[in-house]
Order: sequence, then C-alpha cells, then structure tokens
Amino acid sequence: MFLPKRTFLISGGLVVLAMGMFFSSWTNFTELMTEPSYAQHDDRTQRAISHADELSQAFQLVSAQVRPSVVSIRSIQKFRSATGSRHSRPDVPDELLRRFFGDDFEKFFEYQTPHGGFSNEGLGSGVIISENGFVLTNNHVVRRANEVTVTLNDGRDFEAKVIGTDEKTDLAVLKIEATDLQPALLGNSDAVEVGQWVLAIGSPFNYHQTVTAGIVSAKGRTVGVADYEDFIQTDAAINPGNSGGPLVNLHGEVIGINTAIASQSGGFNGLGFSIPSNMVHAIYDAIVKHGHVQRGKLGVMIQELDKGLSQSFGFDSTDGVLVGDVLPNSPAHQAGLRQGDIIVSLNEKNVKGLRKLRNAIAATAPGTPIQLGVFREGRHLNVEVTLDKLEDQIVPEELEEKSSEELDLSEELGLNVETLTEQQADRLNIDMEGVLIHLVQPGSIADRFRLRRGDVILSVGNTRVHTSDDFREVMAKADLEQGVRLQILTGRVRRFVFIRR
Repeated sequence: MFLPKRTFLISGGLVVLAMGMFFSSWTNFTELMTEPSYAQHDDRTQRAISHADELSQAFQLVSAQVRPSVVSIRSIQKFRSATGSRHSRPDVPDELLRRFFGDDFEKFFEYQTPHGGFSNEGLGSGVIISENGFVLTNNHVVRRANEVTVTLNDGRDFEAKVIGTDEKTDLAVLKIEATDLQPALLGNSDAVEVGQWVLAIGSPFNYHQTVTAGIVSAKGRTVGVADYEDFIQTDAAINPGNSGGPLVNLHGEVIGINTAIASQSGGFNGLGFSIPSNMVHAIYDAIVKHGHVQRGKLGVMIQELDKGLSQSFGFDSTDGVLVGDVLPNSPAHQAGLRQGDIIVSLNEKNVKGLRKLRNAIAATAPGTPIQLGVFREGRHLNVEVTLDKLEDQIVPEELEEKSSEELDLSEELGLNVETLTEQQADRLNIDMEGVLIHLVQPGSIADRFRLRRGDVILSVGNTRVHTSDDFREVMAKADLEQGVRLQILTGRVRRFVFIRR
C-alpha cells in the first residue's frame, strides 16, 4: 500500500521536527552532564595521585632502609709484563665480558700500570649481610683479585678479605673490619611472584648508590653464565657495576643478587638477572662455615621428560625427571636406582624439572639422607639415598675425524653408524658394546633430536644393539611416525632420546 505524496511530505516534516527536538534535547543533556564531570574527574585524579604518592613513598622508605647496606667494590688484578705493552690478559673470560658489557668492555676492566705491568680493574657492588662485616657479591667482581676495596654508603673505605668464592653460582663472600654496619635482611625468594615491584641498588658505571625500580618479569631463568642457575628476571635497570648488588622487595628484603644483563650493546635493554636469595643463603652459609661450598652428589645423569619419552615408559605425565644413567658405586647405585627410573618427588615435594632437582641436590650437604619418589615399570616406589660429595666431572677425549666420503650416510635418520671397536671403546674408556655415530647430517632427524658425532647408541626401544647391522635391522622395523626410544652414551653419560619423523 502506497501513501499519498502529501502524507509523505508531512511525515518527512515531522521527522525533521523530531530530529531537531532530539538534538536540542541532547545539547541540553550534555550541558547538564558536563558541569559535574569536572569534579568527578578531579576526584579520580586526586585518588590516582594519592596512590602514586604512596608507591613513591614506599620506594623512598625502602631505599632509605637498604642503601646503608649497599657497598661499592673495586678489585684489582695485577700482572707483570717485560715489555710494558697491552696484550691479552690471562684467565679473564673475555667472551663472557663481551657478551654482557659489549665490545668496549676492556675500558671498564683494564689499564696499563707503570714499570711495565698492567692490571684488570673490576667495578661492582655488594651488600652487607652481617653486623660483623660479611659482604655478599659476585665471584666475577673479585675473581683472582690481588686487592679488593669496599666503599660504604658513608664514604668509608676498607680493604676486604675474600673469605670464599663459588664459581658455579657466581657468588663470593668478603669480610671487612668495620663498625656501625647496617646489614640487610635476606628474604624468601620462593615467595617472589611475577609482576611484583622490586628495586635494584648498586654502582652502575661507578655511580654509587643508584636506585632503579621495576617488576619481577620472570622466574627460573637460565642464561648460561654459571653452572647452577635459577635466576629472577627483572626489568629494573641493571648496568655494568650493578653486579653483586641487591634486588629488594618493597619490604626491604633482599630477594636476589644482581648478576647479569642480556644486552648487545653493554647497556640496559630491559632484561636483568639475579641469583635468588634462597640459593644465596645456602652458598653464604657454606662459605662462612667451610670456606667453600660442599655439594651433594646423587650419582645419576638426569634429563627432562617429554611426551614421547613419558609414553614410552608407560608414564602418563611429563612432571618428573628421567634417570638416563646411574654412576657405578654412587649413592644412587647403592640405593638401587636404575636407568629408566622417573624421579617424581624429593622429600615428598613434587619434582617440577631437571634444573630444580639438580639445584636441590647440589644445595644439600653431603651425608644427608633424602627420600625420592620413583616411578618404575608401572609402579611407584620410595627410595632413600644418602648423598655423597660432588666432585668435578671428567670430559672425554675427542674422536678421530673421518671424511664424509668414507661414510655410509643413512637417508632415513641422517646419520652414519659403525660397530664400536675395542680400540674405540678403550679410547672412550667404556666397557660396553654398541654402535658409534661418526656423522650427523645437518637438519636431519638425528640432528633435530641432538644426536651428535661420537655418541654411542646402546639400544633401540628395549633391544640392545651390538653391531651396526643390529642397529639397521631393528631400525628397519621401527615406526618413526609413532617414534622410537634410543639409549645413547654421550661421553661417559647414558641418556634416553625419543625420536620421530
């Protein structure tokens, strides 16, 4: 049904009139609403400023509380040179310094001395941890130093004695003979949460008593600067000279010792790393008591669990740590642990990963009994082990090179194997049969799962392989789509690898 034209025009006029009334009403409405909004906005602004002031005051109070405990450290390592020329310094980790301080790192660490010698000068930070003068810092700040000087917050200088160092965690304990010291309190790093506010205090670029603020941006980081790492990551600015200084929470507790930065330029790029205070506490106690760190030894070679390895052992989780090898006559061997066992708990606490278990064992004194929860062949067992003392490991010799023309490279796996000879076994110092990997093709399946030249394959699935023919025969029956478990000997360490196409 069509409406008459007149009616349409009248209707159109009504629409225009209605729209005009709407905009007029909206203007009045917005005018009415605008006037009180200023007051509301002002209230919100004041509340926000009040909250910001409270946070600022917290930073001020923490800084005032902790700064008297923070010290600057100057260490000097002296060398003699007949020519007086500048040249490479012995025993100084240049690549490590370059990684964290940039290509110009030498200007922070070296100067030529009179009489034909030269010195390395280290600049760092530290924190007083006791009223009788113990100071915590990084090992790399005082490493091989002939002289160490500690400067307090009040400007006093003291010659420091190095009580002990621990290269494996990059920690050191110094001692100064001084009075009226204000020690800092070590907090509980296990209670640290990602996102919480923290302050870093130290002497970056020799600017003493510098305070920077940020948050905890991650936990449990490893960066490859020490053997035992469980770093707290922070975006609080940390620069050269902050090493050894404290990372503190808003309660004024030291939750970490600042150790490293991730940077291509040598300056702060938003990633700083601190040794957690619980690890620091254990190292400090050991050094003060013994002068060095005594670490517990379990006597197993452990590896992370992935889904394929877990399923191959009939284990329905990746929470736990796989025992790849058990060292002869070790505490683990004497307690009955076996290859293929999965450690799921330590002293009734769940094991969350290889690094956590390794750090926990190392932090336990030799002679201490521990309880391990173990999964073995579908059953859960409890095993008691008394730890031994950890000694340094021996690195095996390199294998003799072979040209690729001599090798029969497997297209399926991308590796070459040959039967292990008696001479090779003697050179590798092993007394077992297997097949030796002599070449791994880059980008192949073997390379992707980190098989390497010099590894010895001991078994495929549950089948031992004694010769290269054994290996080829059992691999011909294996289903690489589903995956297969290999037992590998790397150096003197046995481990499991689950490979698939």
